Amino acid sequence: MNTWIAIGVTALGCYVVKLAGLLVPAQAVERPLVRRLAALLPVALLAALTAQQTFAHGHTLVLDARAAGLAAAAVALVLRAPFLLVVAAAVVVTAGVRAIGG
Repeated sequence: MNTWIAIGVTALGCYVVKLAGLLVPAQAVERPLVRRLAALLPVALLAALTAQQTFAHGHTLVLDARAAGLAAAAVALVLRAPFLLVVAAAVVVTAGVRAIGG
């Protein structure tokens, strides 16, 4: 039963947040600072999620094959490779390090 309560509270919270976003006046959203923050926030959240998924295992910090794959993806991005090539480089390097390291 606690699961359904959590689902209901989460659904209600999402609805309230969406409603609050719709009630914000247009003048507040059109400010340059707000527009810049809105453009940068998804990038920051994605970077934080990537770092957490790459370098954490539970409550411990780890450096394993995922870090090597992330480094390969970063190199591919610096070289301005297409997105699919960036993903492929990360996958190949991660799989290779796992195959070598066991």
